[in-house]
Amino acid sequence: MAKGKILVVDDEHHIRLLYQEELQLEDYDVVTSDGSENILEVLSREKPQVVVLDIKLEGNRSGLDLLQEIRGQDQSIPVILCTAYDSFQHDLKSIAADFYVVKSVDLTELKSKVEQALKKAEKQSGGSGESQPSYF
Repeated sequence: MAKGKILVVDDEHHIRLLYQEELQLEDYDVVTSDGSENILEVLSREKPQVVVLDIKLEGNRSGLDLLQEIRGQDQSIPVILCTAYDSFQHDLKSIAADFYVVKSVDLTELKSKVEQALKKAEKQSGGSGESQPSYF
């Protein structure tokens, strides 16, 4: 049985495949999106417990804008911003995320944040109060 369902949103196909493979090895159910679909429709259809969201998406799409759309509909779903650029963690829009991870070939930090995010989701579904985002 899967530990939880993760939605990975990244415009780079090889990154989506890498994250999907690595997270599935950790017993997560993983679905992916390239960010071109309506994010709210994807959330409604897939019902993930955690979203891993790239900031820089193809075209004029921004993960920070998608984050705002997600927060407009659901304040409780944990979102992990995952980007190659650490400068975005100081962007005011990024404060709506629960975690911030700089992309690396070593996925240890991402896996750790996914685990923390799932624990947060479980607490929130159990009626716990809101907590502050973590950027470590």
